Amino acid sequence: MDPRPALAVLVAVLLLASTAFAADVAGGRQYEPVAFEDTIDLGMTGAVTVRADDESFVVPRAEAFYSGYRYVVGYHGVETLVDHLNSEGREATVGRPLAVFVTDFADSGVTLSPEGYLTLPESPGAYTGWVPASDAVYVVGSEARTPAGSAVVPFSDRAAAGSFAEAYGGEVRSWSEVRATSFGTGAATRERMRESVKERDAWADRQVAATRPLLDRPVSVVVGEGASTVAAAVERAPANTTVRIPAGTYDVRNLAVRKPLTLRGAGNATHLRGDGNGSVVRVRAPDVAVVDLRVTGVGNRTSPDVRPGNDTDWDYAVQMGYGFGDAAVDVVGVDGTLVRGVWTRTPANGVLLRDTNGSVVEKVTVLGEPEWTDGFMGVMSMRARPVVQDSTFLEGRDGVYTHLSDGIVVRGNRMRGNRFGVHLMYTSDALLSNNTARGTNVGLIVMTRPAGNALVGNDVRSSNAGINVAGGRSYVAGNVLVGNGYGLQTPSRRTLYERNVLAYNDVGLRASSILPTNRVAGNDFVHNDRPVAAALGPLRVLTVGDRGNYWADAPGFDRDGDGVVDRRYSPTGKVDPLVGRVDGARTLAHSPAVGAVRALGDAVPGLRGTGAVDTAPLARPVRPDVVAGLNGTANATGVNA
Repeated sequence: MDPRPALAVLVAVLLLASTAFAADVAGGRQYEPVAFEDTIDLGMTGAVTVRADDESFVVPRAEAFYSGYRYVVGYHGVETLVDHLNSEGREATVGRPLAVFVTDFADSGVTLSPEGYLTLPESPGAYTGWVPASDAVYVVGSEARTPAGSAVVPFSDRAAAGSFAEAYGGEVRSWSEVRATSFGTGAATRERMRESVKERDAWADRQVAATRPLLDRPVSVVVGEGASTVAAAVERAPANTTVRIPAGTYDVRNLAVRKPLTLRGAGNATHLRGDGNGSVVRVRAPDVAVVDLRVTGVGNRTSPDVRPGNDTDWDYAVQMGYGFGDAAVDVVGVDGTLVRGVWTRTPANGVLLRDTNGSVVEKVTVLGEPEWTDGFMGVMSMRARPVVQDSTFLEGRDGVYTHLSDGIVVRGNRMRGNRFGVHLMYTSDALLSNNTARGTNVGLIVMTRPAGNALVGNDVRSSNAGINVAGGRSYVAGNVLVGNGYGLQTPSRRTLYERNVLAYNDVGLRASSILPTNRVAGNDFVHNDRPVAAALGPLRVLTVGDRGNYWADAPGFDRDGDGVVDRRYSPTGKVDPLVGRVDGARTLAHSPAVGAVRALGDAVPGLRGTGAVDTAPLARPVRPDVVAGLNGTANATGVNA
């Protein structure tokens, strides 16, 4: 019996049913705003939203219901709403907007704080009612702002908007005018992010160059000649000179450097030995260099004796637990420090940087505790913007840990056996480049919803997970992730993933963001046990424009020679991932029955379910030299690298 007539009837019925459902949704259903905490939200970093709650100011919000998405999407800021509505591919992922609401500040008594933050007189931090976005008017270009930048303020009443603009500046605009505006909060673009990588590298180069004169200061005191102890030499030396510490072992205790000096040893042959209580070297002056030393005897406190000044700060507990512990070298409240060529074994931090800008940590080696639960950080950066480069972090908790360290550059480092190689917390606009990690829990991890981070050219192997990126508007490109449990984990939003090689992992990519706003294209997926895991949310389309990703052994042919396979690829499907691994899978993938089911799913969105699809899979690897170099050998995981 020929099944084709029955299948045609089924398709027609389902198409008719789906059309009727769409018409009902568009025309007959009424929508009401929901509690904002029940939405899937976009915009604003974790640090900003916590600050808003802590400091009792408000951020305009919005909510949108979409035809192709089951959840309500919430937006911190009208700007985020508009940029998402205008974003490329938005309709393909979530459908058309059915209803959009914005915060209504009419009759709220809203004023601005001295910082320009929106505040309400009756209940600080509380939010007002809602108004349909098309019925509101908006004050644009006023003094109103959030910690993330300027704020568009919506009102249901034009007179109220005019009064606000008269008091605080700006222009009153309609929804159609605001809707046609680009606010620059949208998804990361290839051009913008590639340029930002160059800019961040150039900034790091300048900071490194600025520290080079610290290596050429004249020697004023030699320990053992002009002074009997290191502390005495530091006390005696004039500013802007070098204290030379010859080979030998020197007992020091909480050595404080309070003027611009260079402390220079003879490498591992110069051993500064602390007494196990507190930090060994404390830098408390700008333009200090600590160079070519071996440091041991670090204290094991990872919480402070001296408490941070304000115990009402939202991050007080983090400051206590992370930023005030012991270290081989700690740098607090001063800029321009160079820590270079220092080797340390430590139960606490290797180098602690707090409230410092432009410091450089390079060519250091930090050996932490074999059990990471007993150890701490190779470099601990809190409210700092340093450069950490060309260093080695072995075991311990995290190789590099950051808290509120926007703009940090971590490049060319090696991590092995840590919990996390690099761990970003509340840190935006960072550059993590050309680092290698082996045998970690996670090679590079970005948490607490930051924005604008770039992770490029890193190599993570033999770890539980390679790279895990939360937050938004970030750039993950050119990384090599081999032999891990998960190659990439993507809880991020509006992030671009390109030119990554994911090979021989248990799972190549774990698509874990419920809101499908990431762009994943131009990557090489090679012989992962499961190419993609995507259990939550709607169908992800792993294609940007007319280019998808390379999938080793993907069924199909490049008949017209444009570099794209002539059939879509379903990395979460039942058949496609088995091609090349199971006998007969390629034949089944090309069978009429599978083709009919695939066509039915394309025609009826309601039948697509979850998972992922590449509508334009590539016929050849994006990075053929890297893929060819793996060769499926045991050394592909780089265990001995």
